[in-house]
Amino acid sequence: MITESRIPDPDGFYAALLAAHEGRTEAQSADLNARLVLLLANQCADQAVLLACIRAAAEAGDDIPTTTTTPP
Repeated sequence: MITESRIPDPDGFYAALLAAHEGRTEAQSADLNARLVLLLANQCADQAVLLACIRAAAEAGDDIPTTTTTPP
């Protein structure tokens, strides 16, 4: 699982993500996030990495890990 930023323009990505949520209700934003997670997971397509990401996100809460590890 790679946790270091590899997004070429993280600020631009964040701005586009925020713009996608503009004008949506909380439920619509939750649906957008769910669709986005599934689309991004499909791009990764590595079950071990996806499960490691789920565990890391669940354990981290609001903290984002800053180390790079490889899946078992």
